[in-house]
Amino acid sequence: MSLKSTQTRFGSVAVTLHWLTAFLIVAVLAFGFGAASMTDASAKAQMLAAHVPLAIIVVLLTIGRILWWWFADTKPVPVIGTPRWQQSSAHVVHILFYVVILGMGASGIGMLALSGAGPAIFGDTAGQLPDFWNYAPRVPHGIGARVMIALLVLHVGAALYHHFIRRDGLLRRMWYR
Repeated sequence: MSLKSTQTRFGSVAVTLHWLTAFLIVAVLAFGFGAASMTDASAKAQMLAAHVPLAIIVVLLTIGRILWWWFADTKPVPVIGTPRWQQSSAHVVHILFYVVILGMGASGIGMLALSGAGPAIFGDTAGQLPDFWNYAPRVPHGIGARVMIALLVLHVGAALYHHFIRRDGLLRRMWYR
């Protein structure tokens, strides 16, 4: 498998970025929603201590992915027989993934900066966690998490549709040979 994509398959760089980012997004969402539902400050801080660095990695991988597509690689052509509306929908969903990931990264950084929660999360275990709802970036961060779940459901649903219903090999294109 080559590093770069071909007309019919994604390259190993694109495949690795895709699956690593996907796995980390699921972990970040689990830690984020887990922390939001906790009342114990120590347990919440532990969840956030995993959530924040993993989220930063997701943002960095996303920036790397965008740069990879802009400067180093081209995507394979659509699978033969894919309706134009599905091609357009897939493009929109991917753009929305990038926008939501970058927006959630920005709102998360904003919450940490405004709240001063860094020491309570990453160092001083006796530190008090702030009420994140008191900070404006909390609202778009929460909305972004829910939009991310909706995008994941659409994306996974479309991939499973192509794999099991259409049987057109679309999902195999995004895996290692």
